[in-house]
Amino acid sequence: MTVVFVHGVFETARLWDDVRSHLFTDSIAWELPGFGVPRPDGFGASMDDYVDWLVRELRGLGKPVDLVGHGWGALLVVRAVTLHPAAARSWTADQIGALHPEYAWPDAARWWQAGDAGRDRSDSSLERDKGYLALQFAAAGAPSGHVDTLCKGLTATSVRCAHDLYRSATPNVHAYWGAALSMPTRMPGLVLQPSLDAFDDRAMADYMAARLAARTQSLDGLGHWWMLERPKTARVLERFWNSVVA
Repeated sequence: MTVVFVHGVFETARLWDDVRSHLFTDSIAWELPGFGVPRPDGFGASMDDYVDWLVRELRGLGKPVDLVGHGWGALLVVRAVTLHPAAARSWTADQIGALHPEYAWPDAARWWQAGDAGRDRSDSSLERDKGYLALQFAAAGAPSGHVDTLCKGLTATSVRCAHDLYRSATPNVHAYWGAALSMPTRMPGLVLQPSLDAFDDRAMADYMAARLAARTQSLDGLGHWWMLERPKTARVLERFWNSVVA
């Protein structure tokens, strides 16, 4: 069985390198359009555009996979399996509290939703943005040795894509996808819950996991970038996959 990893905003597929190195199964890490790869001509970069892209990529594989998503990638993964259930044998996601009806975006996300956040960036303004982003990453618990690598995902293209993505999710994701997220998925799901994730809400994540009939797994002592803090969390993923009936 192949595993497909999907990263979040201002990250690239390199986010998953360490975790993938601990796996005993084949895996792929895809780049979201505009993050680490060019933005395709005519690509709108809304949350629906990203889901449509993910579903097309999954269909192109021609076989069910084990899907894993982080951050925005987690939200896209959950929506994708409701649209195209045949594409996945299982799904794993963190931060699904962001799918809750009452979820409010944190201040950092609201900044990207602001009217001028997606304007064209000069080299100097991008450097200032990287400094701001580095502070955000560090404050949210990103391992110090990985902050610079995470910030490399910030480019003029990714800034515009982030702006368009976050603006499409105003006031929150549930306002648009809520109806599709009110029932169990057709395949097993696992919700990862890092205890120190500043971007998630445990109660909201529990609520959404129950609605989707997904299992939950606490990751004690880990934060938002659990895959960088403890790559051997790959064992948690493999135990889940091994429990799934083909």
